[in-house]
Amino acid sequence: MRSIATLSILLFLATPLFSQSINGRVSSAFYLYERDEAPSTSSLQARGYHSAVLNLNYDKYSLRTYLNYENHFNTSTESRMRVYNLFFEARKLFDVATLKIGRQPLITSVASGVFDGVSLNASYKWLGLDAYYGGNVPDNQKFEITDKWSEDYLLGGELKARLLPELTIAAGGFVKNFRPREYTVTRLDQAFNPISVLIQEKSNQFKFLQGRVSYDHGKAFQFNARYEYDLNYMKTSRIEFDGISSPVNKWNFNVYFNYLAPRIRYNSIFSVFDYANTTEIEVGAGYELTKHITLNGRVGVVTYQGDDASRFTVSANTNYGSLSYRKSMGYAGEQDNISLYLAKSFFDGVVTPSAGIAYTSYKLSKDAETNSLTTIMAGVNLRAIRWLSFDFQAQYLNNKIYKNDLRMFFKANYWFNTIF
Repeated sequence: MRSIATLSILLFLATPLFSQSINGRVSSAFYLYERDEAPSTSSLQARGYHSAVLNLNYDKYSLRTYLNYENHFNTSTESRMRVYNLFFEARKLFDVATLKIGRQPLITSVASGVFDGVSLNASYKWLGLDAYYGGNVPDNQKFEITDKWSEDYLLGGELKARLLPELTIAAGGFVKNFRPREYTVTRLDQAFNPISVLIQEKSNQFKFLQGRVSYDHGKAFQFNARYEYDLNYMKTSRIEFDGISSPVNKWNFNVYFNYLAPRIRYNSIFSVFDYANTTEIEVGAGYELTKHITLNGRVGVVTYQGDDASRFTVSANTNYGSLSYRKSMGYAGEQDNISLYLAKSFFDGVVTPSAGIAYTSYKLSKDAETNSLTTIMAGVNLRAIRWLSFDFQAQYLNNKIYKNDLRMFFKANYWFNTIF
């Protein structure tokens, strides 16, 4: 709780000095369910999830935060504070750059998540640059900073070129280094006597090069391609392609391809195992039956070492919800799933009820036992005031492991935007 208090004081002191406007969202959610602890004993569990998104803005400068607090009302489980974002942002510096300093999100194909450090996004005419450096975030997003920057860091960047208004080409690299861990375990010596052994992990690094190409010509044709190379193991790590086209009215077609090798840290013990790559391809099509109804279909195949798995999905999407059927077969197991989801707003969005039901039958292999799973959801969103909303939801689940499992969910959201 000390870190929460420190953070709250810092934000409170910064508000009158820094802010021209304050905006954000505060949410509180409560999750209730019953847990069976013995054949004839059960207990009611109650959890709370509270989040806050707060932005303090002054001209082209902002302080952005995203915090989450979890607590258990009727157990001795320790409460937990997560700091996802806490960074200072300066936009359009010299009309070319945006600078961020602090705990911030990172979204790349190789490594996505949160880090503590600095990032720079700059662009001039047709050329752009993204660069970042910082420390890895502690477990559970604690409000702490690593004390081993030389061992516990990430560093990367990407150079982008917009050769045409529709065409962008980019290339870059990424290094993520983890602090080696040490721990003691009990083992038996040659005389079968228990002794303590110090284990020192040597697996501590990812290092990749990557390149990508994107083309966007509106509804006519779009595609994104990416290539990643593992510098530690000197081999291709990923080849990915995603394209969509609408050559004729009311129709769209898409294709997805992905070749992926397991991502293993340098010097990891897992590198000695015989592991295989996977190749995935999926094609699909969509048809606009009416202004409010679209029909979609997809077929996919995943190839493993010596075996494969396939799947297909058909669905109908409308303004009131969706209906879909999915079937999977092969090495990854067999599954049939049908689901229906409906939602409709009334009174200009004041009341939005929703409901969903899904039935799934599955088995891990062709000759295994077939199991079934039924899920039902019903809820309502109330927003009588523009800046305040409430969500109520009941969730029911029934399968071999969870018999007649009923859970209740409640959430309150408060939006605010104050200008000084």
